[in-house]
Amino acid sequence: MKTLLTLISMLAVLLVARPAHANNEQGGQYKQLGDWQVHYIAFPSTFIQPNIASAYGLTRSNSKAIINISVLADDANNTAQRATLTGQARNLIGNKTTLTFKEVVEGDAVYYLAQMDVDHEDTYRFEVTIRQGNTRHVLKFQQKFYVD
Repeated sequence: MKTLLTLISMLAVLLVARPAHANNEQGGQYKQLGDWQVHYIAFPSTFIQPNIASAYGLTRSNSKAIINISVLADDANNTAQRATLTGQARNLIGNKTTLTFKEVVEGDAVYYLAQMDVDHEDTYRFEVTIRQGNTRHVLKFQQKFYVD
């Protein structure tokens, strides 16, 4: 299953290599939330291969996006953290989609995947609550999607 992690890592590297203003539009970045580095990326589900989508229970479609979030300790090893994620996405007119995250553990890596329907040239504002014990942080970002 390292294939999906490798693909997502490659996507993140490609997006980070873009100019800063493009990077903000495309995700593939992280935010410091307390003692965590929270890495996130949102991308069209057609970016992944059919066998990978099947293995993770994801649907490939021009009108579906994948949201990937990793929570890392802000320590020398950037240790992956297990947490509980809940969230929602709203488009600019306020239509809300509830995000259901599934945890994926591959060796030392832990990441959380959610999938949602998207419309062409629509911008979504994401708000994801991350909980671990008594610690709670909220990740906010926005992403514009283009449907082929």
